Amino acid sequence: MPHIRTAAFRVLALLLLLVTTVPARAAEPMTDAEVERLSEIALLRSGTPRLDALGRLAARGNPDVAATLVMALRYRRDVLNETAFAFQSVTGTDIATWYDAMVWQQAHPEVTAHPSYRTLKLTILERLDPGFLRFLGGDLSRPDNLDIRLEEITWGGVRVDGIPSLDRPAMIAAADADYLLDDDLVFGVAIDGDVRAYPLRIMGWHEMLNDVVGGVPVALAYCTLCGAGILFETQVDTRPEPLIFGSSGLLYRSNKLMFDRATDSLWNQFTGRPVSGPLRGTGVELRQRPIAIESWKAWRTRNPQTLVMSLETGHTRDYGSGVVYREYFASPALMFPALVEPGSPHQPKEYVFGIRVAGGAKAWPLDAFAGGAVINDAVGLETVVLIGDWETRTVRAYRRGDREFAKTDDPQTLIADGVPWTVSEEALSDPAGARLSRLPGHVSYWFAWDGYLGHR
Repeated sequence: MPHIRTAAFRVLALLLLLVTTVPARAAEPMTDAEVERLSEIALLRSGTPRLDALGRLAARGNPDVAATLVMALRYRRDVLNETAFAFQSVTGTDIATWYDAMVWQQAHPEVTAHPSYRTLKLTILERLDPGFLRFLGGDLSRPDNLDIRLEEITWGGVRVDGIPSLDRPAMIAAADADYLLDDDLVFGVAIDGDVRAYPLRIMGWHEMLNDVVGGVPVALAYCTLCGAGILFETQVDTRPEPLIFGSSGLLYRSNKLMFDRATDSLWNQFTGRPVSGPLRGTGVELRQRPIAIESWKAWRTRNPQTLVMSLETGHTRDYGSGVVYREYFASPALMFPALVEPGSPHQPKEYVFGIRVAGGAKAWPLDAFAGGAVINDAVGLETVVLIGDWETRTVRAYRRGDREFAKTDDPQTLIADGVPWTVSEEALSDPAGARLSRLPGHVSYWFAWDGYLGHR
């Protein structure tokens, strides 16, 4: 354990020696009440009592306190090395940082946290922002009331609504959007002839957008950490009004947890399913709609009637091109812990395009679309054709039946069995009027897609 300072090692070694040489303590198993007391001291107190508590928990050697030590590694960095030693003692795993400990925790769902963990977790969350208890306070955080592990819900560094949503933002004509550069990327949406563009340089500051497009209430949930912008319908059968979403400030495996303002249920951004609160367990799942990332120049050329979001958002942000999350997007490193299985075929932050349909899910690396490649494939119960441009993260997917499509010199046209098919935002169509509908899909970083496949 070269990263642990010699002095810290000696302190804890002495404490462990004291514990193991006191017969009464060595002979009697530690009660839950005593574990709770020591865990509280280790997480919330200071000085010698804290070191003593860490030593005694380390000597006990039970990994059920690992989750509490993970919190201490993040929020009590004044004794980082001593806490790391205790974590290593109860898990048998050599770690140096909170990030490492969180990844270990994600990889070991079989380890059940001590009953005291939940109370301590809520104490920490309340200190960070009392608003977090809207989602997890009281019985809401009990394991049988959550579809994800409480141990893997972590603070994203902001308060509830610290990243403010955009609700029915002002839209302007394409000709008036002189603030946009040709190569700025936009989220492009088209529903029933209503065509809109939401620039990533604005969405990166807000991450949640609630709007009505083509008469359909939708939410664009953009998780900047996992590179995924997903468009959901927000009218669900069990609610009289469309749901309005915000950002909770909490994360699950480096993926944002959004919440609906009607019930304060937490939702997994990747699946569109509630994971806590009143809507959890009701069978509600948000329907996905097609969305495309494309350069502003290509989008407005393809859709000259498009509207685009105005800079007048009601918030003061630097909406300059390439400003938001510049360092994160340019780095191969993740900002928050997320487990990527060993031997993965892709790098954690490699972009992929994924589709989820009845019977299955599949993702394709974006570099497979180099040169505007056309891919005929199958996923679940569907046969699909995908067309894209890896340079601008643009991919669209359509049902293809038993046809095999190929590209032509015109990017707006595909050909199958000698018949040209016109590409539009909503379907492929041939001269005889046949239509093949577009399928919802989205781009994301590989680590997020991989996490979705393994942890639905």
